[in-house]
Amino acid sequence: DDADDRMCDLVCDRYPVLLVMSRFGIALGFGDKTIGEVCRDSGVDTGTFLTVVNTHIDGEAPDPGAVSVGALVGYLRNSHDYFLDFRLPGIRRKLIEAIDCSRNDVAFAILRYYEERKVFPYVEALLAGERPEGYSIDVFRRHHDQVEAKLAELKRIIIRYYPSGSTNELNGVLFDIFTCERDLASHNDIEDRLFIPAIKRLEEAGETPADVRSGDGARKRSSGAKGGVR
Repeated sequence: DDADDRMCDLVCDRYPVLLVMSRFGIALGFGDKTIGEVCRDSGVDTGTFLTVVNTHIDGEAPDPGAVSVGALVGYLRNSHDYFLDFRLPGIRRKLIEAIDCSRNDVAFAILRYYEERKVFPYVEALLAGERPEGYSIDVFRRHHDQVEAKLAELKRIIIRYYPSGSTNELNGVLFDIFTCERDLASHNDIEDRLFIPAIKRLEEAGETPADVRSGDGARKRSSGAKGGVR
């Protein structure tokens, strides 16, 4: 996708982009504006938005150098809020309605992401020119699949062992778990192929490289580019 393409065409052609938009804080009602125009109006780094869309939706190989790390951190924080405050609690409520809670522990869903407690403060310190001791992005790499693994485990337990008379309700919850698990896998893929390499560049540089730094310079470069993140 290109910064000069219309945002409405992008949404209609690939509706999962709605999740990406909401996590960047981009609202609907943008008429016939281009992707670049909508991003600028929303204060979103266009290059970062297109890189995430092309990676998340179209499966293209990402270029970590095309993103603003600050914008990407904001996107990932909003993604975590979506899972923790909306998606997983919704699954938990439906699961409670569908099963006998005296026989199942459904507290799995409200888990705090490891990266929310550790990695984002670390990255923000790097962006501020600091170098925190005792932590690196490689530590994050080893821990960030925990919630996805928990959902996969619960899904297998329900499918194999839970006898249910309320087929529609429980199958509906399972469908939500499958789709949430897939969404989490895409989220983790963005972190693996885009976020982690970008942070490693920050670590190796020892200072904030211009091509991954958030701010006006990165925004002007990316919002004016055509096809630079394909």
